[in-house]
Order: sequence, then structure tokens, then C-alpha cells
Amino acid sequence: MTERRDEDRQTGVAIREREEKKVKRPRMFRVVLHNDDYTPMDFVVRLLETVFHRTEAEATAVMLHVHHHGQGVAGVYTHEIAETKVAQVHLLARKNDHPLMASMEPEDEEDAE
Repeated sequence: MTERRDEDRQTGVAIREREEKKVKRPRMFRVVLHNDDYTPMDFVVRLLETVFHRTEAEATAVMLHVHHHGQGVAGVYTHEIAETKVAQVHLLARKNDHPLMASMEPEDEEDAE
């Protein structure tokens, strides 16, 4: 049996090895609802259920936290999704003549772990 040389085995197809790239988790942002004295509590609960897909119990708990502490986290999302959620809150609130405000803030790196 004869040994085949490397040149004999080449097929003319170049193979390039890929370097493994670590995928970095995207930075996350909290969507924060701010308390006001005018937006009805039931509207906030409905908004949390529809925009943030919270159960009625979760939505009520978040609404009460906002009511008692001045603000509360409705959800944590990537930047683009958080921006969209804030815009949806403002649109629905204005459409229903409520002054409800929402904002977004970056989640701290150590909070995410």
C-alpha cells in the first residue's frame, strides 16, 4: 500500500476555518411607569395586560407599586423594544386623555446577572 501525498488529496476547494465569536447579550432597558394623580388605576392595569402581556394579578401588583412608590418597572427589554413600549404607553394614554408617563432606563450590568 502506498501513501498518498497531500497534493494528491487536494480537491481544489479551499476550506477556511472560522473563529468562534462569542455572542454578547444585548444591553437591557427597564420600561418605567410614573405615577400621576389623574390616570385611573384600571386603565393602568389594562395597559399592563395589553402592552406588557402581564396577567391581571401581575398588572395589579405593578400598578399598586407605581401608585405607592411613584414609579415601577413594567418590563425589561432590548433598546428597540423598550422604545416601542414607551411609545405605545404614550399613544394609548393620550388617546384615552390620560397623562400617564413612561420612560426607559438602562439596566445595570450587575442587575442582569
